[in-house]
Amino acid sequence: QVQLVESGGGLVQAGGSLRLSCAASGRTFSSYVMGWFRQAPGKEREFVAAVSRTGVRTDYADSVKGRFTISPDNAKNTVYLQMNSLKPEDTAVYSCAAAGTRLLTYVTRASDEYTYWGQGTQVTVSS
Repeated sequence: QVQLVESGGGLVQAGGSLRLSCAASGRTFSSYVMGWFRQAPGKEREFVAAVSRTGVRTDYADSVKGRFTISPDNAKNTVYLQMNSLKPEDTAVYSCAAAGTRLLTYVTRASDEYTYWGQGTQVTVSS
């Protein structure tokens, strides 16, 4: 079992930055692929970013590539999502998730591969 708790959301103006945190408890954090997803009102949940167990491989949605950075801190059992140059279309509830795997460099965008989910944190970007 893994429990995930997100924090760091809020209201920010377009062009601003936020850093989301996802604190994990339970099983060893480094046993999981960690991902961030988001869901805007009236839209389906979409993949944002993921990082492999070792942290050496990352994957980003095209819409956030170059603006967002995912980074794990295994010592703190926390994964961060640094979001820069925010746009109004980034407004959504952001959730972190964990996918168990034995592969050290595996990443996935498939939400159904993620077993554990946090409750989400709201990010609102004003124009």
